Amino acid sequence: MPKTTEMKKVLQTVAVLILTASAMAQQNIPLPEHPRPDFERKEWINLNGKWAFTFDSRTAEAGIAANDLSGFGLTINVPFPWGSKLSGVANDGDKGYYGRSVVVPESWRDKRIFIVVGACEWDTKVWFDGALIGDHRGGYTPFEFELTDRVQFGKAQNIVVGADDTPSDHRLYGKQGYGDARGIWQTVYLEARGDNYIDYVHFSPDIDRSAVKVEVGLDRLPAKNERLRLHFANGEQQDFSYAAKGKDVKSKVQRFEIKLDNQHLWDLDDPYLYDIEVSIADGDKTVDRVSTYFGQRKIGAAPFPGATYQYVTLNNKPVYLQLTLDQSYHPDGFYTFPSDNFMRDEILLSKRLGLNGNRIHIKVEVPRKLYWADKLGLLIMADTPNFWGEPDDDAQADWEYCMRNQLKRDFNHPSVFAWVNFNETWGLFTTRDGKRAYRTETQDWVRRMYLETKKLDPTRLVEDNSPCNRDHVVSDLNSWHMYLPGYEWAAAIRKEVENTYLGSTWNYIDGNKQTGAPMFNSECGNVWGYDGSTGDVDYTWDYHIMMNAFRSNPLCAGWLYTEHHDVINEWNGYVRYDRSPKYDGMDAFVPGMSIADLHTLYYIAPQTELCSEAKAGSTVEIPLFASFMTDKDPGPVRIETSLKGWDALGNESTEQGATYPVAFKPYRNEIVTHAKTVIPEQNGLYALRFELKNAAGMTLGRNFVLFVVKDGQKPVSARNIDLVTVEPSRFDRAQWSVKQWDVLDGLKVNGAGSGYFEYTVPWNPDISLQRTESVMLVFEASAKKLFGKDNDALTVESGDFMLGKGTHDASINPNAYPMTGTQPFPSLVKVSVNGVVCGEAVLPDDPADHRGVLSWFAQPHDRKLREAGSYGYLVRVVVPRQALIEGQDIRIRLETPDGINGGLAIYGKDFGRYPLDPTLVFIGR
Repeated sequence: MPKTTEMKKVLQTVAVLILTASAMAQQNIPLPEHPRPDFERKEWINLNGKWAFTFDSRTAEAGIAANDLSGFGLTINVPFPWGSKLSGVANDGDKGYYGRSVVVPESWRDKRIFIVVGACEWDTKVWFDGALIGDHRGGYTPFEFELTDRVQFGKAQNIVVGADDTPSDHRLYGKQGYGDARGIWQTVYLEARGDNYIDYVHFSPDIDRSAVKVEVGLDRLPAKNERLRLHFANGEQQDFSYAAKGKDVKSKVQRFEIKLDNQHLWDLDDPYLYDIEVSIADGDKTVDRVSTYFGQRKIGAAPFPGATYQYVTLNNKPVYLQLTLDQSYHPDGFYTFPSDNFMRDEILLSKRLGLNGNRIHIKVEVPRKLYWADKLGLLIMADTPNFWGEPDDDAQADWEYCMRNQLKRDFNHPSVFAWVNFNETWGLFTTRDGKRAYRTETQDWVRRMYLETKKLDPTRLVEDNSPCNRDHVVSDLNSWHMYLPGYEWAAAIRKEVENTYLGSTWNYIDGNKQTGAPMFNSECGNVWGYDGSTGDVDYTWDYHIMMNAFRSNPLCAGWLYTEHHDVINEWNGYVRYDRSPKYDGMDAFVPGMSIADLHTLYYIAPQTELCSEAKAGSTVEIPLFASFMTDKDPGPVRIETSLKGWDALGNESTEQGATYPVAFKPYRNEIVTHAKTVIPEQNGLYALRFELKNAAGMTLGRNFVLFVVKDGQKPVSARNIDLVTVEPSRFDRAQWSVKQWDVLDGLKVNGAGSGYFEYTVPWNPDISLQRTESVMLVFEASAKKLFGKDNDALTVESGDFMLGKGTHDASINPNAYPMTGTQPFPSLVKVSVNGVVCGEAVLPDDPADHRGVLSWFAQPHDRKLREAGSYGYLVRVVVPRQALIEGQDIRIRLETPDGINGGLAIYGKDFGRYPLDPTLVFIGR
């Protein structure tokens, strides 16, 4: 064997060993996956993991000059921003320097070598073996520098990355107050490319012609014999080859079209992706190759079937938008997620909730998360981040740079259906002569940027500004923000509907007019709808009312709820900041029901209040509005009703109701029937339940309304009973180690720490112990945690949360009452009657959710909340007859013993879950 051939084989073996070792090492680093499944080369090395680090510029400069990193005294975990827990480095400076050694494999010798940085805040310089190879300004999009001329293949060489993240009002910052994304915050990697390489590939589907337009950007003009080849990895098409011709010969941008055989569309239920290898070929030689993909789909707007108003369309079919605001933050990594599985689960959460999209808010999203949206079928609205100063030349330049590179990077993600250029006019106000205004010249710039975005990407919708100030200029989406208590939503949506028509100036600024673009809400909820915001509350009650209102007004083409997960100053997410679940409690009213039932495409919206008072024995009739936002025919459907109730002793009952057949029609939105029921004669709380089912009995949707009966009879019993009640606030004595206070004039009483409430109940002369078989005490109680709002020793720090200031306590807001979650706060109540211990009960938590219906119903409509949604557990304790002396007052003590310190809350008949005051039940013989 010739020596040259033998040496080549040895080198190939060494290269394989190096790459194998590199691959094994990469499995032990954070985020080892290729950061861009939409644009991936096979020959790459992930540089995530441990880097030497320093904040000291002199140390860094000396290390760079000497090509020696030993003076970098810290170790940072890339790609997590410094200051985040996962980085391992505190936020001790505005400038940081990263260093590590790399070995470029011998097998890459005939390639061009690049370092790629996914994102780094903000002014970044890169040195390679002491030589400055480039600098970049911008914090959200990728950049790269070529190393080829300085590479010593097979040898260790040093890379230093310096990041200057000095704050400035003239650059994009977004909501980094939630956690400052300082320095590197996306994957860094080395990559081997061909002599002429592919800079980008953009696919523009044309489903109406079963074709896809392709644009390939090259680093250099194509050589004479170079061709582009597209290989469909799953075999859907024959390989396609294109040679530059005409004007393309003198252009680095190559454009062509491919006709698709039996095109397979991408949609939300079948998110099919065409996996493609795009290569530059010179004869039989492959010069460069990337793996990418596209989804064959079409985004547009068209009239809703049978109407004149417009909806967003996917593949020429209307989509009722059910979206959530995704702040896309992680408590330990800030902008950077800990793993690929975590990003996948973010998308799966929205899918499981029945949503069809996320709005990635004020952040250019990590590409792998967009990949999971593509793969799993979830729509994405993509914001461009904002600056917080005024729109001067520097700020505008940074924004434009980001927007252009965001579109370039994310063009192929089929999940992205809309670009949102600005949000709530942030950064668009200018102050002159003491007057702050969104000025005409800035509006003109925003209009130009809208048009430029459309020019760069004509395949998607573009929103000029997602407004809270009714100041659209020109937009493909007539969107609006609103935060309200539940009881204000119906009127508010009707007002939007009434003012939406072609040529209307509603929601537009300075005489600009509506163009017929789809009208939909792009931020909603209750979080900012109450005075001073809500803090952590049961979001589901107001949400339920709001959903009924939206689904009763089909001219509004959808909604976008704030938000996907909690953040440091908003606790109204579907899940908590750590992504642990919240419990909505809806299944207490309809078995199997959850918040996802409010997102079904087959929705029944009762045309009445969620909860109202009803007369005992009366007949109520409720119009039912069918909101069928689909053309998928489920066959014959019917609405089954039933009445579930809880009487004044907490006893539960269920009565079957009527069945109402409903004719399914695609996109049917109208009242389809009137449900009737007779309200029971007994005082209590009653849920009239609606279940939409198909012929096979499958439940397509669930809903309910609630009635409170106060003018009826005492609970029905097989035996004679006498009831003696006492209001929670009528205690004689109370002593608590921490604090005692009442809610809404004593509808609920609270004691924090350990202590007791003691009541004196007069003897009812109509009751004879001789004729009494047994006695029971029934009451509703929960643990009582001392929340921040009730802690008189706490002081509240004010400030702009979006800039990281303020007190980040979920319970310190006066409106707050933290929603039920995975971390219970248990307590215990010991019951004594006339000094005789009758028993005790564990109180699992201090909860708040849908089950606290009476707490919600008791709230005054004044944009303030008083422990809304809070409720307790039904406690039944047998009272020994020997504890009672006929004719004498009864002393009842409800106590949380010393050492328990879980507190105690006692609920009355108009607060909590059960319609009862603490009640002594005398059961006759």
